[in-house]
Amino acid sequence: MAYIEIKIHFSTPEPWKDVFTSLLGEAGCDSFIDGEDDHILLCYIKEQVFNEQQIRDILDHHGFDVHLTYLFNTIEEQNWNAVWESNYTPVLIADQCYIRAPFHEANPNVPHEIIIEPKMSFGTAHHETTSMMIEYLLEDDFQGKDVLDMGSGTGILAILAHQRGAKHIVAIDNDPWAYENNLENNERNQTTDIIVKLGDANAIGDETFDCIIANINRNILLADMHLYAKSLRKGGYIYFSGFYQGIDLDKIKEKAATLGIHFVSNKEKNNWVAAKFIKA
Repeated sequence: MAYIEIKIHFSTPEPWKDVFTSLLGEAGCDSFIDGEDDHILLCYIKEQVFNEQQIRDILDHHGFDVHLTYLFNTIEEQNWNAVWESNYTPVLIADQCYIRAPFHEANPNVPHEIIIEPKMSFGTAHHETTSMMIEYLLEDDFQGKDVLDMGSGTGILAILAHQRGAKHIVAIDNDPWAYENNLENNERNQTTDIIVKLGDANAIGDETFDCIIANINRNILLADMHLYAKSLRKGGYIYFSGFYQGIDLDKIKEKAATLGIHFVSNKEKNNWVAAKFIKA
């Protein structure tokens, strides 16, 4: 599977790197990493969904007060791991959860260690949304709970829920690459009892859960929230992320309220938001 790399250089990196991460995410880009300096953002999109004119329209006619330049480059599948590994470093969240690749040294001094092969799947804990969701999982009680990880990517959140004592876990992603990567990461972390499904929110079926984790993006969360609400048990918690502070969070709150899901709290990092809701 080939990817297109979009290398963007911003005259001013903040807040524009986050702004264009959101815009390009909605256009199909599914991974983002910082470049060799703070002004550069590297964005990746599958070749088969890449619409060059759509991307150019976003970058050439954005209407914001920022100057940017960009280049397109095709990344062949056989080169992808080298791209990730050259940019991948271990992450420590709240002094409790250490996320590393197989080629990093173990850290025996933390209660939770997760090994993630840094492939194309989203969810390496470097992004603010993933790290905030990890913070929620570390703070809350998952012992004996039934958990759904929707848009699971690498499976990192499902794996942590398993380590936190969840009883039954289902992880769903609509990307075949993420599905395979999730299965591989479960092998690495001895969490093969996690049920991994390839599909969208319809793959939930009639199952119900005590907790739902959904780190995707605003548009998908809004479109599929009725399915999450149906599968969340009364008194259960749902954790949303993948959107921004302000109007994005307001829209999530408004939609959730119409479905009997009520806002509890939120976290914010660099304008990205993770929010916790409860079903009445």
